[in-house]
Amino acid sequence: MDSARSSGSNGLVAFHWEVQPAAGTLVQDLLMQICARSPTAQRLAERLLQETGTRLIDWIDHLEVPDLPGLAERLRAAGFAAAASDSLVVLRHAGGLFPPVMLTTDGSYALHLKVESVVDALAAHEMSVPIAGAPLAPLRRARLADEAAQVWVCERHGYSGFDVRAITPERAAQVLHHSEVFLTRRRAFAQSAEGFVHALALVDAAVRDLGMDLACELFFAAERAYWQRRNRAARIQKARQDALGLGWANHDHHTYRSSRAHFPVMIAVFERLGFHCRERFYPGHNAGWGAQVLEHAGTGIVIFADVDMSEDEIKRDFAHQPFPDEAGRPLGTVGLWCALHGESFLEAGMHHLEATFSFEHVRAQLEQLGVHSMPPFTDYPHLRQCFTVGDRWSVAPSRIDHLLAATLITSAQAEQFRKEGAIGSHLELLERNQGFKGFNQQGVDRIIAGTDPRTQH
Repeated sequence: MDSARSSGSNGLVAFHWEVQPAAGTLVQDLLMQICARSPTAQRLAERLLQETGTRLIDWIDHLEVPDLPGLAERLRAAGFAAAASDSLVVLRHAGGLFPPVMLTTDGSYALHLKVESVVDALAAHEMSVPIAGAPLAPLRRARLADEAAQVWVCERHGYSGFDVRAITPERAAQVLHHSEVFLTRRRAFAQSAEGFVHALALVDAAVRDLGMDLACELFFAAERAYWQRRNRAARIQKARQDALGLGWANHDHHTYRSSRAHFPVMIAVFERLGFHCRERFYPGHNAGWGAQVLEHAGTGIVIFADVDMSEDEIKRDFAHQPFPDEAGRPLGTVGLWCALHGESFLEAGMHHLEATFSFEHVRAQLEQLGVHSMPPFTDYPHLRQCFTVGDRWSVAPSRIDHLLAATLITSAQAEQFRKEGAIGSHLELLERNQGFKGFNQQGVDRIIAGTDPRTQH
């Protein structure tokens, strides 16, 4: 079953991700079978919805269900395929966002939930039970309930398998070292190019010591921490999720804004971590910006990288070929944001993190906590999206002076930025259904235009 169609046009390869209703229905049915056998899973589903605005399905690491007659065939017909996993029978879906399904031969059912820290999860639930896997091991897990269906929490460190592996003290020390290096990475430089050279050296060292998958996992944990410190909505929602010991394990994608000058070098750093370029994105006629979507096979991390561009430029390999050096080129929404705040990859941090929720529940709950959201820019049965209202950041006077001298902003805009600052980052609220893996190319342009600093008063 084809889940994503691709077509070539003037060198542009477009991925058309499709909804997977058969797979979506089947996974929901398997989850219901597990919940019917586990009061713990039922209670947790209720708490997740009411206390975090998320759904149980948003947190599934993998499912274990009996290999009943016909189930493997139903899974394959829905787009799942057997994956190499030692002696285990595991099926994965390459064309949709679904958890792996493990078929058991002893009739057992189990729900495995993804969390950033097993210890935090156990502490949140006031449980003291054995943890399989040493601290910082590739996979750690602990059992929350041993009912007719078991419930587990899983913590992963750059590993997608299912065996609990040992970790040597030397490697654990390396993990801690590179985690600290990424968390304390210098971000402010007189010349942005120096910042990318510095970051690339850190990435190369981590990849050399740890491999791409673990280096990638550590890098983006640090990126989320930096963004969170600068975004109020993120801190409030993270506290809600931490109350249940979850962390940001429900992240969907990480969005970076880049100037035209530094876009290819930013992509090069991501590729050094093991990312591959997926679809290119242009939201419509005269939008003035586009994006490259990247995905990391080993961790599942996704990047949405924004940059100012023309409609014609989307047809070229802009992720790897430098944009023309056009002094005085008018700044679009993305370029102005970078000129005011700095590169997302450096001092500004991510423009937003998008995580998966129950769309209506999380919006209503955050509203009650004083976190307002912007109008939805996607409202389909399979995809719903909106930004929280962005945090306003102060702008360095030197940045405003430079833009004014280059006639890239008006005197009135300069005065506005001096007095009021400019919108910085957001949390993006998302609900995906039927395994849909793509994005809304049209609707997003309206909301991005609404985040242009020149329109914010």
